[in-house]
Amino acid sequence: MLDPDPEFRTIRRRDGYLPLEDLGLIGDGATAALVGLDGSIPWLCLPDFGSDPLFCGLLDRTRGGEFTVAPEGIRQARQFYEPDTAVLVTEMVTDTGRVRVTDALALRPGADLSDDAPAQRAELVRSAVVTDGDVRLRVDVRPRGGAHVRTLFSGLELGVPGRPDLRLHLRSSRPLDGLTGAYDLHRGDRLDLVLSWRRYHRHHRFDAATMLRDTAEAWRRWMRRFNYDGPQEQMVRRAAITLKLCDDWVNGSLVAAPTSSLPAPIGGVRNWDYRYVWIRDASFAVFALRRIGFADEADAFLGWVLDAFEQSRVPRIMYTLSGEAVPDEVEDAQLEGYRRSAPVRWGNGAADQRQHDVYGEVLDCADQWLRAGGELEPALWGGLAGLADTAGDAWRHPDQGIWEVRSEGRVFTYSAAMCQVALDRAATIGERLGLPGPVAGWRAAADKLRQAILDQSWDDGARTFREHLDGTGGLDASLLALPLRLVVPVDHPRMVATTDTIAERLSAGNGLLYRYLHEQSTDGIPGDEGAFLLCSFWLVDNLAGQGRVEEAEQLYDSLCERASPLGLLSEQIHPTTGEFMGNFPQAFSHIGVIASGVNLARARQRKAAGGSTGSSCSVVPATSTPGTCCRGSRRCVRRGGWATGSGSPAPIAASGTPNGSAGGPPSSWTGTGTPRPPTRDGRWWRRPTSAAATSPTPTASPRWWPVVARSPSTWPCRRGCSAPRSPRWAGPACRRAAGSCWRSRSARTWPTPSG
Repeated sequence: MLDPDPEFRTIRRRDGYLPLEDLGLIGDGATAALVGLDGSIPWLCLPDFGSDPLFCGLLDRTRGGEFTVAPEGIRQARQFYEPDTAVLVTEMVTDTGRVRVTDALALRPGADLSDDAPAQRAELVRSAVVTDGDVRLRVDVRPRGGAHVRTLFSGLELGVPGRPDLRLHLRSSRPLDGLTGAYDLHRGDRLDLVLSWRRYHRHHRFDAATMLRDTAEAWRRWMRRFNYDGPQEQMVRRAAITLKLCDDWVNGSLVAAPTSSLPAPIGGVRNWDYRYVWIRDASFAVFALRRIGFADEADAFLGWVLDAFEQSRVPRIMYTLSGEAVPDEVEDAQLEGYRRSAPVRWGNGAADQRQHDVYGEVLDCADQWLRAGGELEPALWGGLAGLADTAGDAWRHPDQGIWEVRSEGRVFTYSAAMCQVALDRAATIGERLGLPGPVAGWRAAADKLRQAILDQSWDDGARTFREHLDGTGGLDASLLALPLRLVVPVDHPRMVATTDTIAERLSAGNGLLYRYLHEQSTDGIPGDEGAFLLCSFWLVDNLAGQGRVEEAEQLYDSLCERASPLGLLSEQIHPTTGEFMGNFPQAFSHIGVIASGVNLARARQRKAAGGSTGSSCSVVPATSTPGTCCRGSRRCVRRGGWATGSGSPAPIAASGTPNGSAGGPPSSWTGTGTPRPPTRDGRWWRRPTSAAATSPTPTASPRWWPVVARSPSTWPCRRGCSAPRSPRWAGPACRRAAGSCWRSRSARTWPTPSG
């Protein structure tokens, strides 16, 4: 639980640097800055996320530069956000007094943060007020490489060497003699500073208090859309704001992190530039944002992904914010790196890797886009269909995988699974819209590949899916995401076993997980790494989906407790010391906070209602035992294995109760053979109509359907079920407002009874 009134603590430095846990994030939808517990700003890229940093003392405390507003002789300090905003307050205590510094990247008055219009003012506001005693306040503005200063009536104009595109204007409520200075202030005294770029107010007074108030009000208006009722609400609220701070509000893209080259581990060389947009982030981010009330942001990201793909025609695994190719990776020898962890890198060499999961990522985005009411242009569909065809062959070939190994490629199970997602989503889109293409072939290939994953990657001796599709290699925590992508049911026996094996053998202690073990899975990069936070959140999702709600809740709470006092998380955590590692804040980690919270809330609700607690439900394999419960949401159905033969559905009892629910099979049963035994809730199974029985399943056989509907024309099923095709559908139209049924956005999902 985040503390709204945190305690003061001593400022720590390690190797001369603040711990990442002692940094706060502010932003304006175009760029972001990190603010230290000591009043410094050691990171700010201008004018946008991907630009060269103006201040990067985070990567070199002497040569990187920073913007400091702090009293001399700090003994203790604390930080907190103004509620439901990205306005950050840093309070610092000296032997003689106390000062409060409020920081924000200012937003326009009345800004709508959900609009695709620019909301930023291109101004950094720093407002200091002495709240007790007397202090000597020090101001130090040191851009990287220095600055040429020209004194103006309204402040200082700064020119940065090598940055002719960047003209800066620094204004102050007190006289400025240069870029450094000290002010003796007493209780109630203020010092306001505004650093501007792209706009000038040379002849206009500024009001820092009004700018901060306008910014806070804009954030609070946006947060009124927040809709969440689940565990760790304050952490989820802060995670939503943090994701918004990693978002480009104009085009809708989301950077993986606003920083570059923060090492994992300290002293190692695993230092990468994360200021770009990874396509694989989209599906996870969209799930998280849409389910807490931010559908506009979810749709904007989906639209951006499809636009970027349409422009490039060849899917890239990552893009710049403008949808262009990521710059080549270069090392910056002038900077020593955070805590002397060289090299510092700009650009990202993984951009040119072969990663087959990108096909599934793009097509899954297209599917989500359509389910949210979007449309596809014919030319875009042609490109998407081509991706499905490519995925149908690519899964057999090596790639660098989701973890972007820099060693020889392998045939990764997760990459093959995402090729299955590509085929499945292409077939779903084609079926739903009646689009041209080998839809039946995609569907058959998707079903075949799903079965291959279940069979070939399984290691019966180790009781787990393996890293490689042939059942070899080490353990891979990315396989915990298979149920999240609807490839394998979360409660499939092999998925349950894999969950337990990964939790045990990839454990870094206290619920933390490694992505993989380096002695088993070489990645071509020297050194080890920390525990990867997102993998632990995936473990939460699996435990919740398997009905192990108490375990999931305990793990989720322990992960949230690892957040900084401001509720921020990095990419990785040192398993022994608990130190943050890797780029910070990391969007993926905050996506995990939101998504796992949503999944846990749903699992709680199902458990309270006395139902099953699974969170997902996919195609049950042919080896499924009759009577097995598909533990899913109320939109799923219970299934009892496969059956052959013909028959008509038994009529529903007039009272609305399922036929046979009081004992014995329904007398009106006309199918051949013996009806299946009742389900766990005492309901009998019935077969679909003969027309529906011709619909293919993974075993080429029709299946049994449970009697759950009041009308025989309403068939309960979901994604992954082999349902009657659209031309054969004779059921009632969906009357969502009347609550009579629920229509899925997928062509393979059909209306179910309400409730």
